Amino acid sequence: MPRAGTYHRVLLKISGEALAGAGGYGIDQQVLVGFAAQLRDVHAAGCELALVIGGGNIFRGTAGGALGIDRATGDYMGMLATVINALALQDALEKCGAETRLLSAIEIKQVAEPHIRRRAVRHLEKGRIVIFAAGTGNPFFTTDTGAALRAMEIGAEVLLKGTRVDGVYDSDPEKFPEAQLFDRVTYREFLHQNLGVMDATAISLCQDNKLPIVVFNMSTPGNVLKVVCGEAIGTLVSA
Repeated sequence: MPRAGTYHRVLLKISGEALAGAGGYGIDQQVLVGFAAQLRDVHAAGCELALVIGGGNIFRGTAGGALGIDRATGDYMGMLATVINALALQDALEKCGAETRLLSAIEIKQVAEPHIRRRAVRHLEKGRIVIFAAGTGNPFFTTDTGAALRAMEIGAEVLLKGTRVDGVYDSDPEKFPEAQLFDRVTYREFLHQNLGVMDATAISLCQDNKLPIVVFNMSTPGNVLKVVCGEAIGTLVSA
């Protein structure tokens, strides 16, 4: 049975690591093209689609400390990595025939529009896929938190979190084969059990604003469209 029927406006968070594929670093062209095809189909079905993409396949701000880089500087470097990924995804989507707009929280006029909430909403209303880059534009905040923030700004009905596993488990399924998959979990349970698929700030923000989250495996072709159509795959995080 569908969980909530078809969603009409969604925000999808894609991890940077997902773009790396089996290589673990950089951008896997086959993965990129596959994601673009999935997103094109979702958009063609009439869904207003916004995207936030991470940068962990290129540089993660928290990793900067091992190199002696100041945390804030490292986070800005990570934000720039998300812009690289966003440009790659924009190019792949447009080659599929989708119309897109890239908005960055860090002003880079040559490659992206500045993030303005009303402009983003207008692009969605005009049938464009909106890609948000550079997180929140502030250090010490993850792209998960940026995704929650952007979802609420545009009035999304749900925040989708695309991962490499089938949803939220009670332990890491890549390390523990006996890990149990949750069909549903509350915000409080997620935070209390420290389930770790998303950071606590993002979950708390969604809890405060009653924004449901669906965590699902984006590596399976067609899953994004299934989630948007309300099929009960992955894990629903809600009140």
